Amino acid sequence: MENPLLLPELREMLSGEDDGTLSEFLVEAHPASIAELSEGLSVEETWQLLSRAPLQRQAEIFAFYSPQKQVTLASGAGSEQLSRLLEAMSHDDRADLLQRMEPAVVERILPLVAKADREDIRRLLSYPEQSAGALMTTDYASLPADVTVGEALALLRQQAPASETIYYVYVLDDQRRLIGFVSLRDLILAPISATVRDIMHPDVISVRVDEDQEQVAAKLAKYDFLAIPVVDDQHRLVGIITHDDVLDVVTDEATEDALHMGAVAAMVESHLEAPFFTVWRKRSLWLAALFIAELFTFTALASFEDAIKAVVALSLFVPLCISTGGNSGSQAATLTTRALALGQVTPQQWFRVLRHEFFMGIALGVTLGCIGFVRAALTPASVLDGTDRIMLALVISLAVASICLWGTLVGSMLPLLFRRFGVDPGYSSSPFVATFVDVTGIVIYFSIAKAILF
Repeated sequence: MENPLLLPELREMLSGEDDGTLSEFLVEAHPASIAELSEGLSVEETWQLLSRAPLQRQAEIFAFYSPQKQVTLASGAGSEQLSRLLEAMSHDDRADLLQRMEPAVVERILPLVAKADREDIRRLLSYPEQSAGALMTTDYASLPADVTVGEALALLRQQAPASETIYYVYVLDDQRRLIGFVSLRDLILAPISATVRDIMHPDVISVRVDEDQEQVAAKLAKYDFLAIPVVDDQHRLVGIITHDDVLDVVTDEATEDALHMGAVAAMVESHLEAPFFTVWRKRSLWLAALFIAELFTFTALASFEDAIKAVVALSLFVPLCISTGGNSGSQAATLTTRALALGQVTPQQWFRVLRHEFFMGIALGVTLGCIGFVRAALTPASVLDGTDRIMLALVISLAVASICLWGTLVGSMLPLLFRRFGVDPGYSSSPFVATFVDVTGIVIYFSIAKAILF
């Protein structure tokens, strides 16, 4: 059912008697459409809307609200109301919600939740953030190996309502160790008298419960699974991670990398909805650090004051030369960071990356150096003030080529260095690389000028 309502109409329907249209909409429309339409409602109006739907439907709609709105709604709900909603939510979604809430609120709510759900919540909350355990859900379907296909299908009918997905069914031994898996397609097509052991796949790709979520996302993408099992150190199945949760991880990681590469600290909040002070603080800290670093360009220029006085034309080409290093460095840093994220390179392959970027830097430097030579050779005589035109052009071309090579090497090595020491490679961002190469580029530029012109 498509969304036939607008927010004003929804508010009007909430304030009046429900003639069945709203209840029908809540049941038949996609939960994401309902959440998007009602995002602008107040907390009271949102709960009033959700109360018109069955409890299970409330949980489905609630899961599609933004993280900020989920916390706001949970904080504005009664303890009894929230505890019932938590019992109906999928296990991973409710753990994510409680992870974002104040610990005191969580401790007040949990005693009202059913014992089995409460134990499951505490277990999921105990895993480290950004680990497979924190990402997984315990809503999975499992079977023993020795039942027949007919018995397995009967068991699946019982498990299906409480399972996140039943397309993959995991086969466990008596100790709940993972020994294989079978797809729903395999079960449907298999002879009814065959055993699960006969048709299962014994080679199961799984992840450890303490494995980093980025590695989980990479593994799920590599094998193109709909879900991947999570096991503990004794290879017992403790949960599964589905493809939709991995999509969230990929989005979050890409957003974090993009922010880091723009010299902005990571933000959970929406850009326009985040508090002004929060955005100011996260942006100003990096900008201030980069600004202080850029102050060294003043020191570098001051040390070559005599050269600038002797050949004023040199100062005209400073922006051209140092921007070349910043651009080439940012380009190399972006490519290397992306390669690290995709698993195409590792810090241990630094020499291979260095060799590749060395030759690439020379090729790029020669290309830009030739352009710089032509431009410098066309400098008006009034600006040259007696300086040899060809010699100046040679200085500019060599400086541009050298700075381009230097920027390329720095940009390609910094992400590897950051990853080696456990720092997000995204921090080797365009502003960071550009600032570093700006300062060193001035030294390279004027050193070449002094060597050739003086």
